[in-house]
Amino acid sequence: MQRLDMKQLLSQKLSPQQIQFIKLLQIPTAELETRIKEELEVNPALEEGDENTDDELEDQERDDEADGDEDFDDPDSEFDSDDNTLDEDFDEGAEEQPEIELPPKEEPADTAKDNEDLDLGDYLNDDEIAGYKMQGDGPGEPEDDREMPLADTGGSLLDALMDQLGFADLDEQQEAIGSQLIGSIDNDGYIRRDLSAIANDLAFSQNIEVTTDEIEAVLHVVQSFDPAGIGARDLQECLLLQLERRPQDEVTEHAERILHDTFDEFTKKHYQRIQQRLDLEDDELKEAVALILKLNPKPGGTGPVGLGKVQYIIPDFILTSDNGQFSLTLNSRNAPDLRVAPAYTEMFQAYDKAAKKDKKMKEAVTFVKQKLDSARWFIDAIKQRQQTLLRTMDAIVRYQHEFFLEGDEGRLRPMILKDIATEISMDISTVSRVANSKSVQTEFGIYPLKYFFSEGIATDSGEDASSREVKHILKEIIGGESKGRPLSDDKLEKMLNARGYNIARRTVAKYREQLNIPVARLRKEL
Repeated sequence: MQRLDMKQLLSQKLSPQQIQFIKLLQIPTAELETRIKEELEVNPALEEGDENTDDELEDQERDDEADGDEDFDDPDSEFDSDDNTLDEDFDEGAEEQPEIELPPKEEPADTAKDNEDLDLGDYLNDDEIAGYKMQGDGPGEPEDDREMPLADTGGSLLDALMDQLGFADLDEQQEAIGSQLIGSIDNDGYIRRDLSAIANDLAFSQNIEVTTDEIEAVLHVVQSFDPAGIGARDLQECLLLQLERRPQDEVTEHAERILHDTFDEFTKKHYQRIQQRLDLEDDELKEAVALILKLNPKPGGTGPVGLGKVQYIIPDFILTSDNGQFSLTLNSRNAPDLRVAPAYTEMFQAYDKAAKKDKKMKEAVTFVKQKLDSARWFIDAIKQRQQTLLRTMDAIVRYQHEFFLEGDEGRLRPMILKDIATEISMDISTVSRVANSKSVQTEFGIYPLKYFFSEGIATDSGEDASSREVKHILKEIIGGESKGRPLSDDKLEKMLNARGYNIARRTVAKYREQLNIPVARLRKEL
């Protein structure tokens, strides 16, 4: 039997202002500009400009009002000095907001007529009147999941391939097949879909019935386009396509045989098996392998713009040093000049002073108040974002002072999110949002903030060393090893232990993988 129970619960909920601040805090500088433009478009009460100029405008308005008092003292004036306050305020709003029709000073008008002229139906909708709503508050596409637009840098590889398709000697059906094939190329430049699946796509989407042989014939045409290797179905085919365009000499011939007949052995660097199967001399094998290693395994990423989108790194902080004294500044894009539109402030004051308020007047007051509150909250969130970013980065600079002096990776101290959160008296999640998407420009290059966070490794001296420092030393050891006899993880472990780092073999393997360094067998060279 179902029962209805009443319980009293205490829970925490984020306010719309807190949600807005969190979203602004975690986006990088490149996306902040776009977010501000979006807010400027949806909120007419927010505008670009320095807030300090508002005082100058107010002084100017007071002077204008003082000059205009003589008109109201004129006995021939149509207005009585005690009854013109509302019209005076409306006129000020009309000067700043010409799209709202307001009665001019020269024509007498009663309050009812003023209310008819103040029709803000074009600016209002029922959803906004119900209560203040912020972008991202309520149903709709989450802002975090929305893709931010990137600047067009002048065409993509996809456009270049379509241009080359237009110059190919193909009929209408073959061009349709070619367009479908080019559209199926992924970011690396490969076509990894089965030709039968592409045939089905053509049948369903364009009503074109073709066989896989006809598609393969057009595929060979696409594979002849630049860059070499484009449209390959796997790595082996990609490398062979590039070798076909090279001058056919003895080295190229050996390289083609290696890829065609012993590709599996080549990927595993079993060079002795390759020599036995192909009957190659040491010098011939060495020259052929060197040629293959010069080929491009990802032709889709070649040129100024590949198939994928290019996101340039814009530093959020700029750190300079003058004789050991650091100066930390925010990127100017993080500190935009925003202010509340003076016209909307004056408009709200005029509506609020109105003696008679009907439904339309109340709707106008509600609308203007919503936009003013939204603008103030957004400006406050931007300022709070700037303060949080500076406090967090300042704490990181003080914590990693030795590194920022010389840029030596070995001088990094072990540091976790909790260390900085404790330093600035903020929550760990706040520090995480700052560190995950921000970067700093130093005299030694641009570093993501995540770079400075690392765990500690115990040493023989009893102190903790940063895992970044251990990785740096591991990379140096591997870089100086004999390429003919690379060091195994066991040997690397012993060498690190000899230097005083208490580290296990599995940790060595983990750090090696994080550095994208293959196992010893795959590091072997001829």
